[in-house]
Amino acid sequence: MSMDSIIKIKDLHFSYDGPKILENIQIDIQRNEFIGMVGPNGSGKTTLLKIIMGVLTPDKGTIEVLGKPPFQSVKEIGYMPQLTPFSRDFPISVEEVVLMGRLGKTSSIGFFNKDDKRAAEKSMDDVEILELRKRAIGSLSGGQLQRVLIARALTCEPKIMILDEPTANVDMKIEKDIFDLLGDPRHRFYFAIHSPGSLHQPHPHLPPHLRTHRRND
Repeated sequence: MSMDSIIKIKDLHFSYDGPKILENIQIDIQRNEFIGMVGPNGSGKTTLLKIIMGVLTPDKGTIEVLGKPPFQSVKEIGYMPQLTPFSRDFPISVEEVVLMGRLGKTSSIGFFNKDDKRAAEKSMDDVEILELRKRAIGSLSGGQLQRVLIARALTCEPKIMILDEPTANVDMKIEKDIFDLLGDPRHRFYFAIHSPGSLHQPHPHLPPHLRTHRRND
C-alpha cells in the first residue's frame, strides 16, 4: 500500500450465501480524493461500504483502510447513513444527535466530556447549524437534518468520511450547499461518497477533483 493510499482493495469478492454481489473489485483511493460511487439499486454499493467499515468480511481478496484491516480503522471513519424515516416525536435535540458521533471514540452513552462537547460544537459550526443545537430533531427540515447527520459524522474527527446518499430527498439548492460543504478544503478530510443510484451523468455540484467509480448490475 503506497503512502498516499487510504483505501486499497484487491481482487475482492463477496456474496450473501448466494449469487456474487461483488466480484473482482479493484480500488485504490488516494489521500485527499473525493470519490463518487454510482450505480443502480442492488449493484452492491452499500455492501462495499460496509466491507470498508469492517461490518462485512469479503469472501476473497484483500482490503486495507489507512494501512490496516478495516476493523482496526473503524474509529477513523465518519459515516453518514442513508436517511431513513423516524418518529418526529422522539425527544432528542440536535446537539444530542451530533454528540452520538463520539460514541466509541472517547465516550459511553451519557458520559460526554468537555472534549466531546467541543468537538460537537465545532462540527455544528462547520456545517452551520450551531444555532439549532437545542432544537428538537423532529422539527428540522430535510436539508437541516442532512447537515445534522454530517455533523455527527464529523464529530468523531475522522480521517475518512463515508456518506451514503447524502443528498437524497433534498432540493437542488440544499444539494448544492451540501456538496459545497463537503468540498470545503478547510475540513481537510478524505471523502468516499456513495452518490444516488439514479445518478448517471456528472453531477453539477460535485467538486472538480471528483473521481467516479461506477457499479453495474
